[in-house]
Amino acid sequence: MIRSVRGRLAEIEADSVVVEVGGVGMLLRVSGTTARALPGAGEEVALSAHLVVREDALDLYGFSTVDERRLFEAFIGVNGVGPRMALAICGVDSPDELRVALARGDAAKIQRAQGVGKRTAERVVLELREKVAALVPPDSGPRTIGSADTFLQARDGLVGLGFKPEDADEALSDAPADAGVEELIRHGLGRLGR
Repeated sequence: MIRSVRGRLAEIEADSVVVEVGGVGMLLRVSGTTARALPGAGEEVALSAHLVVREDALDLYGFSTVDERRLFEAFIGVNGVGPRMALAICGVDSPDELRVALARGDAAKIQRAQGVGKRTAERVVLELREKVAALVPPDSGPRTIGSADTFLQARDGLVGLGFKPEDADEALSDAPADAGVEELIRHGLGRLGR
C-alpha cells in the first residue's frame, strides 16, 4: 500500500497532480482542499496517499494532510460513497470543519459536494456522526476550540444530564462555533429551558 509520495510537482490540473518521483511521474487525484494547499509547479511536495485497487485500474489519491486522508478513508467506508465522491466531499471544506459538520448533523454541508444528493449526505452524517472524534489523528496536538471533539463533549454532557440526543443536537445547533465545552453546555441548557 502506498501511504505517501514525495517529489517534484510536475503538473497541476483541476482534480489531479503529477508528482515526479525518481524519474517516474505519478498521477494523484486530489481534492479542492489539497489543490489549494499545493505549492507551484516545479516545487517539492509531500502528499499523504491512499491507493484504490480496482479490476481495471490502480488509482492513487493524494492529500495535503494525514487528517484529510483519514476523513477520505472514513467517507469511502460509507455504503454508496466511492473514492471520487469521497474526494469531492473532502474538497468542500477543511477536515476540522467537515468533522464539525458531521458532529452537528449538517447534511447540507456534505451535500455541497458535486454528485452528492440529499439521501447520500444524510447517510454519511448518520454513519459517521458518532465516529468523528475517532477521525482526529493522534498526532494532531491539542484540540481546538470549536472542533468536532468540543461539540461532541458538550452533546455528551447534555445527554448525561438526561436529555435525548436529538434534543441536545437541536439545542446546540445555533451555538457559537468558537465556544468551549462549558459555554456550549450552558447554551444548550438555556435553549432546553433549564
